[in-house]
Amino acid sequence: MGEPRHREISRELLTEIANGKYGPGGRLPSEAQLCQKFKVSRPTVGRALRELQEQGLIDRRVGSGTFVRASRSSSPESANRQLGLLVPGLGKIEIFDIICGELAGLARVHDFGILWGGNARPRTDADMTTQEAEGLADLFIEKGVSGVFFAPFEHTADRDPANRRIVEKFRDAGVPLILIDRDLGAFPQRTPYDLVGIDNFAGGYFLAEHLIKLGARKLNFVTRPLSAATVQSRIAGALGALTAQGVHAMDPFVQVGDPSDLAFVRRVVSGRRVDAVICTNDLTAAQFMQSLVRLKVGVPRSLRVVGFDDVRYATLLPVQLTTMQQPCREIAVAALQAMRERIAEPALPPRSILLTPRLIVRESCGAYLR
Repeated sequence: MGEPRHREISRELLTEIANGKYGPGGRLPSEAQLCQKFKVSRPTVGRALRELQEQGLIDRRVGSGTFVRASRSSSPESANRQLGLLVPGLGKIEIFDIICGELAGLARVHDFGILWGGNARPRTDADMTTQEAEGLADLFIEKGVSGVFFAPFEHTADRDPANRRIVEKFRDAGVPLILIDRDLGAFPQRTPYDLVGIDNFAGGYFLAEHLIKLGARKLNFVTRPLSAATVQSRIAGALGALTAQGVHAMDPFVQVGDPSDLAFVRRVVSGRRVDAVICTNDLTAAQFMQSLVRLKVGVPRSLRVVGFDDVRYATLLPVQLTTMQQPCREIAVAALQAMRERIAEPALPPRSILLTPRLIVRESCGAYLR
């Protein structure tokens, strides 16, 4: 199951608008022309256009057609507006690539420029150190950015103090900050910053509930050391599903280690008769499944495995991966809207904007076993 068709259409139209194909006030093709172009029904096209209208990107005029909303870039108050992206893992974590790409397109049509790691062009920040990130924060402040989107560090020993120092720099400089995907502190604590991501508790709950309905009773949750607070939320959700279904949680329920380490994976599956494993994300699930192949443990017949994110390679694995799909485009839309509101009203109380993930069922969970 992929992205809904109307969303693919709105994404393509957004890209065309961002690239200046129609220009400010320009007229889009008619609904009939769009139906022919995308080979879909009129209601599907209508839904795609409605999404763009709700985002303030187009105007639909009865009897006249659909037009790109006129740009405000010529007004003095909108001159030189730039937003910073401080996203360690960009170029390595697929959902961040998608979210940031969508943010760039949306920002452009709303008269904002985007700085990708201090540059106007995308760059790979997969190996950004915490020291480099703090330097980049100083650079954003020096350039006078209107706001910053920040995805806090994880999987590094100095992540907590570094994350705090970074957000305090922006706070002290009065720069609006939107956290993407994750908060700084441990679940369920919240820091006083806007957060846009998904309902990770619900995601963990849905995955565990799905496995239980398929007959799994002995579940483990596999994660890496020093993972983000989102993982703790997914674990809490999975435990909530076990309790709701009257299933006793294994002790230990959470297994922390490297999914590529055969000794670790052997400890998870040997002698404990685990029948299902929830992995913290799709990368962990893919590496865990590779280790299972080397240990001659069949998926899903001997062990059910599920992941989280629905990245592109989830369908390219030898056994296609059941996972929770993150609505990346909607996250980008919500993040930019939150930023615009925060810039306009700095005194707004901190908000958590959590979108609902979607269960994508494939072979690895054993749903199609005879």
